[in-house]
Amino acid sequence: MFAPECPTRQVPVRIGDKWTAMIVLCLEGGPRRFGELLVPLPAITNKVLAETLRAMERDGLVTRTEFPANPPHVEYALTPLGRSLLTLIDAARDWCEEHLPELTEARRAYTSSFSAASKIS
Repeated sequence: MFAPECPTRQVPVRIGDKWTAMIVLCLEGGPRRFGELLVPLPAITNKVLAETLRAMERDGLVTRTEFPANPPHVEYALTPLGRSLLTLIDAARDWCEEHLPELTEARRAYTSSFSAASKIS
């Protein structure tokens, strides 16, 4: 499974990065302009959004369409491959909803034990 020739090693890391899933969700309802993507993602910088969209386009997850209007604008849309990620995102969201209390408790317990251990040292 971790062998270099394993096909799963070709899966783009992009799927699990910080912003891809959120961008996919933003594009779920249809194409959006760059500036329109910034509204629901206020913590993302223009640079990171541009880099993420470029990488998603490279991986075939989104299309970039230029419109020669005045002023010119660009829209991004999910491809069928990008839209297929919605199933994975929904599964991850379901898992989080089901296990969030356990996760929160584990983090609290870890932080408490880490704080107690650092006081002893």
